[in-house]
Amino acid sequence: MVLVPYLDLEKIHNEIRDELTAAANRVMESRWFINGKEDAKFEEAFATYCGVKLCVGTGNGLDALRLILLAYGIGEGDEVIVPANTFIATALAVTYVGATPVFVDADINTYNVDVQQIEAHITDKTKAIIAVHLYGRIARMDEICELAKKYSLKVIEDAAQAHGAMLCGRKAGSFGDAAAFSFYPGKNLGALGDAGAVVTDDDEVAEKVRALGNYGSYQKYHHVYQGCNSRLDELQAAFLEIKLKNLEKWNEERRQIAKRYSDEIRNPKVILPPACENEKENVFHIYPVLVEGREGFMDYLKEKGVATLVHYPIPIMQQQAYAELADRADLYPVTCRICAQEVSLPLYPGMTKEQIDWVIECVNGYK
Repeated sequence: MVLVPYLDLEKIHNEIRDELTAAANRVMESRWFINGKEDAKFEEAFATYCGVKLCVGTGNGLDALRLILLAYGIGEGDEVIVPANTFIATALAVTYVGATPVFVDADINTYNVDVQQIEAHITDKTKAIIAVHLYGRIARMDEICELAKKYSLKVIEDAAQAHGAMLCGRKAGSFGDAAAFSFYPGKNLGALGDAGAVVTDDDEVAEKVRALGNYGSYQKYHHVYQGCNSRLDELQAAFLEIKLKNLEKWNEERRQIAKRYSDEIRNPKVILPPACENEKENVFHIYPVLVEGREGFMDYLKEKGVATLVHYPIPIMQQQAYAELADRADLYPVTCRICAQEVSLPLYPGMTKEQIDWVIECVNGYK
């Protein structure tokens, strides 16, 4: 039996261990730990990578989303379109600024928001659409941006799972008015702790996001806004700048593993993720399959030494935090189906051929 963890970062960290160690030493020796050269260097590199003008580091991905909303003046009395099938952080960012998240069901052909349903949810209170690139696959941004233009809405990308994903020659983060990224350690581009960023071509929004995350201050001890403390520290910025140079290679490895799964898993009880027209459209942060009665499937794989996870078992509107929406869950049948059946198979750079073979063999053997 081959043991296959759900995620193992050891190989990619071993590849760059000397660089990471040197970066840590460099930051310590600089005696400058916040808003310094390392942060500026990474912000410039990541903006260039995403194909936008500006990047502002934040403490995490949730803060990145929240600060974008605040920078656009979205708050009490406003509504924001949010996919029903997403991690709760997308909705929390809207709630935190005092606005109301308006959920739209998922498209079973992409697992992202069903673009055809968005327009019916737009009201005179709607101020923005948050487009989530879930599991690493870019949402249908051309249609979302066209709809937003029709109603004069802001488009905010939640690209927390889609670092480097491409559509029509453009990377995730370059389609909307602004985009939020998370660099949580398990992401395709992950820090060694919490970290995030906002990317945009909007100078005014970038400046305001930076100020809001710096206690509402453009100048020390002069506070223009009631801001917060959400900044990308020098150590994480230095680590991320090193990892960014390897991201394309790691993403391609993810795609190759995903291709083997999609080509070789043949089990009628296991529904594979929908195919993309463009191979670079998905960076496979997660490889999600749908299985009825998934507990038995996961237990079977566990017995075979294959670890799995679920993303995400409970729809947002059925979470206790949003208890007031519990009776509306039946309005989102596709989301509820995905949440009830989704299982994430192991997929990460550094998986051995033996491990990949074993996952395929075990999934095909499930009865």
